Amino acid sequence: MYILSSATFSSTTFLTPRVSSSSSLSSSSLSSSTSNSKLRLVPLRSSPRRSSSACPCSFYSSSKVRAMAEMVKDKEEESSLSAVESAQRRETKHSRTFLNVTSEEELLSAIRMETEAGRLPSNVASGMEELYHNYKNAILQSGNPKADEIVLSNMSAVLDRIFLDIEDPFVFSPYHKALREPFDYYMFGQNYIRPLVDFRNSYVGNISVFYDMEQKLRQGHNIILISNHQTEADPAVIALLLETTNPHLAEKMTYIAGDRVLTDPLCKPFSIGRNLICVYSKKHMNDVPELAEMKRKANTRSLKEMALLLRGGSQIIWIAPSGGRDRPDPVTEEWFPAPFDASALDNLRRLAEHSAAPGHIYPLALLCHNIMPPPRQVEKEIGEKRMIAFHGTGLSVAPEISFSDITASCESPEEQAKEAYTQALYNTVTEQYNVLKSAIHGKQGLKASTPNISLSQTWN
Repeated sequence: MYILSSATFSSTTFLTPRVSSSSSLSSSSLSSSTSNSKLRLVPLRSSPRRSSSACPCSFYSSSKVRAMAEMVKDKEEESSLSAVESAQRRETKHSRTFLNVTSEEELLSAIRMETEAGRLPSNVASGMEELYHNYKNAILQSGNPKADEIVLSNMSAVLDRIFLDIEDPFVFSPYHKALREPFDYYMFGQNYIRPLVDFRNSYVGNISVFYDMEQKLRQGHNIILISNHQTEADPAVIALLLETTNPHLAEKMTYIAGDRVLTDPLCKPFSIGRNLICVYSKKHMNDVPELAEMKRKANTRSLKEMALLLRGGSQIIWIAPSGGRDRPDPVTEEWFPAPFDASALDNLRRLAEHSAAPGHIYPLALLCHNIMPPPRQVEKEIGEKRMIAFHGTGLSVAPEISFSDITASCESPEEQAKEAYTQALYNTVTEQYNVLKSAIHGKQGLKASTPNISLSQTWN
């Protein structure tokens, strides 16, 4: 339910919040709830006010085609207002229905009240109620003594943000910067996912490599993270597991984000809190034939935005070249990283190589599907069911992999080399994923470490 699902970058894919640079959080803060953090409004660019019937979560139909076509706009169309000013205007006219609740009964009653008043579409209202109950069950499962307080605090904030976007839909630019004020969407996302992470059974692999990446960023270099993609909560999980050691990396990270996390009303508020390059996924390019050409043009604009970012240096970009979230084998039920798209990966590599700043490509592995697993099958319709659980998570990175080192022996400079490099990155991601799997699902903990992958729990 959170942001980031993979997307297509000229055939590429991609997919969470940002901790303020002053927030070097201690381990004790890992269990804090929303009530312990300062929420600030955030700079957004909002589209003209629309009636609630034009909810972005409505399923694709001919009547929604043009609305979808406007979801990603050129920067030339932006309002003359600054992002902060736009956000402040958006906040001042926003209802406080969900922020004023003091109990579960009042919260659920508020959903029904807004639905009956015609301000909240029934399908969104159903999604809100389902999300509330699933989140509540997951937090109760954690055994947190403050579970009821956390659920009410976090869910009232989530429903408030969803309702705001129904009242005044936010429109993403091809390059979207995380909105931190006047409302801090980054910390909002962190606080929502934090109580779902079982830190006692979570691990980070090769923490020294993350320090190496941070040093390169300070030197003006670019970092590209080639990763598998597990859930909409991936960005928050990455940020939470790096919160005590490398918060700057998580705050600065830009995610290649698919259009579904920019349009699903239960996911959009979390996407607003992340730095994003907005692209349309290859898997959904032709879901609505009338939109295919518009999507291709939008991806071209996003590619240009990426090139401009890399040209300036000191960028860290996350991309999942699989084109979507990992899913279990239908027979064995085993989870594994989805295969990478060689063309998508090669496009990004070439962009990095042609920028003025030095670039480095690192393979990153994520294991967090238990927290918020995707539907078993890829769905065309917006509005998937959100299953939520309290569980351990894992993040690991391996040393950078050079294209020239891998492809030196390839006879063909093109396809063969491209495939060889893609496979080398995929194999390294899979190797790390299996170590995390042994540590978390196999209950081996830190003993699952190997000569190539050293696990740690930096919050302890």
